Amino acid sequence: MLCSNNSTSPLCSFGSPWPDLNDGLFYNDAVSTSSDSGLTLIHFYSSKHKNSAPLQGWLQRIHNGQITIDGEVVKEPKAILRDGMELVYHRLPWREPDAPYLLQVLYEDDDMIALNKPPGLQVLPGGLFQQRTVLMQLQWRASKGSSSLAIQGSHPVPVHRLGRGTSGILLCAKTKVAKTSLAAYFADGTSLIGDSSNANMEQSKTRKISKIYRALVNGILNQDKIIIKQPIGTMRYPGVAKGLYVASPSGKPALSKVEVLERDSQLNQTLVQVEIESGRPHQIRIHLSFIGHPLLGDPLYDVGGQPMCFDSEHEDESFAEDGGYERPAKPVPGDCGYYLHAHQLVLSHPTKNEVGIQ
Repeated sequence: MLCSNNSTSPLCSFGSPWPDLNDGLFYNDAVSTSSDSGLTLIHFYSSKHKNSAPLQGWLQRIHNGQITIDGEVVKEPKAILRDGMELVYHRLPWREPDAPYLLQVLYEDDDMIALNKPPGLQVLPGGLFQQRTVLMQLQWRASKGSSSLAIQGSHPVPVHRLGRGTSGILLCAKTKVAKTSLAAYFADGTSLIGDSSNANMEQSKTRKISKIYRALVNGILNQDKIIIKQPIGTMRYPGVAKGLYVASPSGKPALSKVEVLERDSQLNQTLVQVEIESGRPHQIRIHLSFIGHPLLGDPLYDVGGQPMCFDSEHEDESFAEDGGYERPAKPVPGDCGYYLHAHQLVLSHPTKNEVGIQ
């Protein structure tokens, strides 16, 4: 269905079905240092990109003819590299995991578009999801001229993150000016969080964006309102190259304001509303599990804001037939099943007045 860019028009949806296979990916490297010159091809990739695949995976990619040196396919793992050589690894097209593709438009004008993202849809490319993303649907929509995006020649981009399993409001910029302003709003809220409660009160008055979520958690929260100040850092975790975000005393400051909306003693569940003044990755999931009430259905975070199954000795070394990683054996942050919804955004519009979206 085509959508008008009139913000007062009825809600509408857009989206194109995913192709069976994506387009694959090309990764470029250059032999540019004395330490790289003289290495074998397999040594270069297995050491420089060890988070992408184990040794066996890189051997398979080389034997498949997926790596070129200066434009020529090389299938010899022990080929010697020289300074100035250009390397390209081609990850072959693959079928990405199932994901929804329809997006509901909640608000749209010449500067921005607010979408209702369904759970199970990734926002930006990463891991196994390179094409089945919100960003790709926005780009397809713009290229088809279904809105003012095509006329302006703009490239809509999300300005904040929502977990793949999280549903709700996703704000996207349609112009460079809007992208700069909106991204700054989200960044400012995170950077201003400090240790002083008085400072936090002042920050709330000056913030240009308010983010409110709703979540269903395990157990009954006794307090009607809770303020959670728990730093969030990273730890080593199999299948997560840059580390898993967890509750950590040495992490970065994070603040969540929790309010109980409904208690269900029969099901031993509580519906809560959460306002976050910072925007650390997986903050709500970590904070609610930290206080002993993980999100209902969360496959990863357990009481204390830590992963429910962690074995530091385990390293996932599975890889697909094309040499790319299969999904890790253990739960990872992108896994779905939890109940978290981005319910409301109130912000200072980049060029107009205040806007409320829910």
